Amino acid sequence: MVVLSQNGRQQLPLIMACKPNYGFTGIPVIDMTSPHAKAHMVEACEEFGFFKLVNHGVPMEFMSRLEDEGIKFFSLPQSEKDLAGPPQPFGYGNRRIGPNGDVGWIEYLLLSTNPDSISQICSSISPENPEIFGSAVVDYVSSVKNMTYEVLEMIAEGLNIEPRNVLSRLLKDEESDSCFRVNHYPPCPELEALRGRVLVGFGEHTDPQIISVLRSNNTNGLEICLKDGTWVSVPPDQDSFFINVGDSLQVMTNGKFKSVKHRVVTESRKARVSMIYFGGPPLTEIIAPLPSLVKEGEETLYKEFTWADYKKSVYKSRLADNRLGLFEKKEQP
Repeated sequence: MVVLSQNGRQQLPLIMACKPNYGFTGIPVIDMTSPHAKAHMVEACEEFGFFKLVNHGVPMEFMSRLEDEGIKFFSLPQSEKDLAGPPQPFGYGNRRIGPNGDVGWIEYLLLSTNPDSISQICSSISPENPEIFGSAVVDYVSSVKNMTYEVLEMIAEGLNIEPRNVLSRLLKDEESDSCFRVNHYPPCPELEALRGRVLVGFGEHTDPQIISVLRSNNTNGLEICLKDGTWVSVPPDQDSFFINVGDSLQVMTNGKFKSVKHRVVTESRKARVSMIYFGGPPLTEIIAPLPSLVKEGEETLYKEFTWADYKKSVYKSRLADNRLGLFEKKEQP
């Protein structure tokens, strides 16, 4: 596990714990096999930018096997884990999130979704048995990718846009700039003395890609921000997936969908392990509102940009920055 001195902990951000929001009716839960799933996905993306997906078809065996392999790696001595880092851009990271000063109570593995790249980096993650770790990642990522393609195609149908693969094709492209992350948030017993404050594992942010797909163990920590600015805790469910609208999808829908702001806080007694697939387009892809979603006479809210341009801009920002702000069209006085 991550071991930090008292001074190290003092340098990490603390926030007030979420208070119960009794007016909140709960996270949308969507059954992927339901005949109403497409409409419900669109509604959830408009209202929350977020939903929980059940009956998704990803084998539980793939989910639990990769979680077990991740726990084995994060349980290694720090000196052994450090051999797999620092992330450049892929590899093992500890505490530091990005290059601009953001930190959290976290350690992680950041990986490409390309099987050849996965095999290569697994030799440093698991030198003795790279095939075992590598096959766990490849099986899981492959299955989650296929599920994500179907989710995006169902969303396209729910929006009445054609072709059906207008969104999924960007992730299926051989040049798709997608990535995969395994996060480990160690327990922090000292939290019990913080009197209502919690330690930030991963600070508030939106995901820049088109879509992100998260699965975690049954440990609390994930919180999302509602439209009114209220933060609410998302109950964990290790059998399900949580779908996040990313900044790029917000632009492509001309603001119809909202990229959800979210964060992770740390538990005092239980470790949280999460696995996230970030579905991104090719670097050269132009991100702009889809014409079929812009009504006649309606203005587009965003300037066109390539995914490479936006990725570069995000890399220069802090986690909590309004990253899309630089690409919004400003009203003329």
